[in-house]
Amino acid sequence: MKVAIDLSPIIYGTGVSHYRENLVRNLLKIDSKNDYLLYGGSFRRYKELGVKIQELGKSENKIFPIPPTLADILWNKLHILPIEKLIGKVDLIHTSDWAEPPSIFPKVTTIHDLTPIKFPKITPKIIVETHKERLKWVNKESKRIIVPSNTTKQDLVELGFDENLITVIYEAPNFSKALDSEVERVRVKFDIHSDYIITIGTNPRKNIERLINGYHLSKAGKNIKLLIVGERKGVKHEDQRGVRFLGFIPDSDLEPLLTGSRLLVFPSIYEGLGVPILDGFNCEVPVVTSNLGSMKEVSGDASVLVDPYDVNSISEGITKALETPKTLIAKGLRRVADFSWTKCAEETLEVYNEFK
Repeated sequence: MKVAIDLSPIIYGTGVSHYRENLVRNLLKIDSKNDYLLYGGSFRRYKELGVKIQELGKSENKIFPIPPTLADILWNKLHILPIEKLIGKVDLIHTSDWAEPPSIFPKVTTIHDLTPIKFPKITPKIIVETHKERLKWVNKESKRIIVPSNTTKQDLVELGFDENLITVIYEAPNFSKALDSEVERVRVKFDIHSDYIITIGTNPRKNIERLINGYHLSKAGKNIKLLIVGERKGVKHEDQRGVRFLGFIPDSDLEPLLTGSRLLVFPSIYEGLGVPILDGFNCEVPVVTSNLGSMKEVSGDASVLVDPYDVNSISEGITKALETPKTLIAKGLRRVADFSWTKCAEETLEVYNEFK
């Protein structure tokens, strides 16, 4: 069987990028029976996309100069130009999270979360419209849908998707515990001279304002800094007493930065899965996160769970986690052992093999 996988998103450094890259890398390791065609479209980053796809391993690949905006128009809005016109004959197509091209061949689609649909007021209008159009075609045409949590599965069912076509396949951590020398390197690079707790993401649903207020109320607010990682665009807050906004941090720095933290605080309002929670576990860092949806699902009993809408709950959670770090680290390591990219690839391969 010949499986085509859209890798257009892997150049952006997002959670979807990590998913695509890790999934394909592990599929190529475990599967010697099927053939893979790795394809993708970009215009300004055409060469970069080609290099990243080639680095994943030996497989056929096809890159075409179609930017995301054009892909959205052709495939989500007009729904023309069957993908086989660009990639040739295959037996199965695994589409990406941005564009849903028509095809005569069966399609498997991964839906990571429903953020644009559930939170349209805090999502750029173009992204909301793109995902509405894309989901319409996924619902009509995809033969199987992969989601990273039971929470996302339920979200789709509520939108009218057939639950019998939805398969939950958990993703895995992107980071592991960094060396002490790497932790010291990033402390010097970012001029960090004290203990700190960390949060990842600045989108409004990441709940930064309540987190900052909870931090100031907690034990941490007296002698431990709060570092906030994520794009500054659209973020109204500035650095303040004990709080630093670091902006975008590359993975090579974020892994040791997370490892060196006293605590990961992740009181998000909504996530498709919440991979930073798994990263915290894998970096041997205690985790505080929301008692909602996929965050509660992925944490099990390994995190301190808080009400993300209650500043006092966040504050108490931070204090509790700082007082019981060894217990939480041990629980986190046990919990994260259930998640691996090899397992994700094996379960995805089982979905592909349904089409043989």
